[in-house]
Amino acid sequence: MEKLFSNKLAKEKSSAATQNFLDIEEIKEDVVILKNKSLRAVLAVSAINYDLKSTEEQEAIISQYQSFLNSLDFPIQIFITSKKINMGDYLDALEKREKIQDNELLKFQISEYRNFIDQLTSVTSIMDKNFYIVVPFAPVEDVEKGFLKNLMDKFNPQKTILNKREDFETYKGQLIQRIEHVSSGLSGVGVQMTPLKTQELIELLYNSYNPTVHTPDEITDIQNLDIK
Repeated sequence: MEKLFSNKLAKEKSSAATQNFLDIEEIKEDVVILKNKSLRAVLAVSAINYDLKSTEEQEAIISQYQSFLNSLDFPIQIFITSKKINMGDYLDALEKREKIQDNELLKFQISEYRNFIDQLTSVTSIMDKNFYIVVPFAPVEDVEKGFLKNLMDKFNPQKTILNKREDFETYKGQLIQRIEHVSSGLSGVGVQMTPLKTQELIELLYNSYNPTVHTPDEITDIQNLDIK
């Protein structure tokens, strides 16, 4: 019993220590809030096939992207995720399709195609890449608050909560302006983007911090997002 208790206590300490390494305080209203009170928004970005473009189109893309980078007065982060696609469900669907197919020629073609996909996935990993842009906003904070200010906050918690709410709305408004600047700046490149919602942010961060999970939670595909 003593050994079991010790292991349980060690796991609790380990879990607490892990949380201390995360910079994220909370996620709300489609915004990631860090422990230093700065905000982050994440944009899901569609891809373009640069190699299939003509020389003139490639030069235009490079020029537009260069102009976009020169227009930025704040840093951005380009984030790429890559994960193995589970083809099991797709192969099962092909097998069901094969069984109900009356046309022998189509049935044979489905069987050959299913065998090809099965052999392909057995020797190589089919990867799915997703692209994101992280947009930050860091409010200027008065870190050295006086003793009287701290005392007033303790005796008037309701006012403190309201002030924090007003600050959050103000900072979020500034963050939205930066999101719009990034979106308009990259629109000429030909990519489409949309800010991730709260649930999508949680799934993205969970999968990022748990890359060894056998069946990760899947975020909505970029093609199915409501891109405007």
